[in-house]
Amino acid sequence: MLAVVLAGAFVAVPPLLAPRRSEAALTGAVRDAVAEYWLSGAREFPPALAGLVGYWTGYHLIKAVTAGLLLIVLVALAVRFGRRPALASLAAVPALFAVALVMANVQGALAPFASLLPMAAGGGAPSALEPARENLAGSLASGASPAPAVEVMVADFAYYHVVMVVIAAVVAVALAVVSWSFWKRPVMPGRRWWAVTSAVAALLVSVIAVANTGTAADPAPALLAFLGGGW
Repeated sequence: MLAVVLAGAFVAVPPLLAPRRSEAALTGAVRDAVAEYWLSGAREFPPALAGLVGYWTGYHLIKAVTAGLLLIVLVALAVRFGRRPALASLAAVPALFAVALVMANVQGALAPFASLLPMAAGGGAPSALEPARENLAGSLASGASPAPAVEVMVADFAYYHVVMVVIAAVVAVALAVVSWSFWKRPVMPGRRWWAVTSAVAALLVSVIAVANTGTAADPAPALLAFLGGGW
């Protein structure tokens, strides 16, 4: 029952931060704020964009906390039914999804500006990011420095992926340790199932870490692809 309540809270609680802000209104606000930021010619966020970045940080922080609590409950259930793999899997599989939710929302909370950028590209045409795309493309072609706002976008885009590299590396190591501990247990029904499942999850998370490492090392081309609709 607690797991169901927490799953509902994950969906229902974060929007309470701004109960009158629909998804369409939020997208429009982000587009307008990013357009204002571009026209300002400054590196610092204008008040409207700073407010949205703060809102997005809190939104993802609440989601990360609720997903983390859900993960704890699911792991406890999986451990409780550990001697019965069929029942344990009913909690273990959702727990893996909860891990993914925690990872994504911690990333969004720590790098909220980059997390908001997809909204600036949506909500109608032309994209609010088109001037930034043209500026970045020109700077990559000529070797000149991009506009201040684009420099911030590139830096935050890199940080966004660095955050995921760290998160994924920590989770991969934790899952590998869990897999090894189950494999080494001399007597435990279903231990091989637990060990293999944890090892496969660790491998998948490691792939995520490697993929994000490449983008973090050279963020400008990846950001250009995103600004052109490639993400």
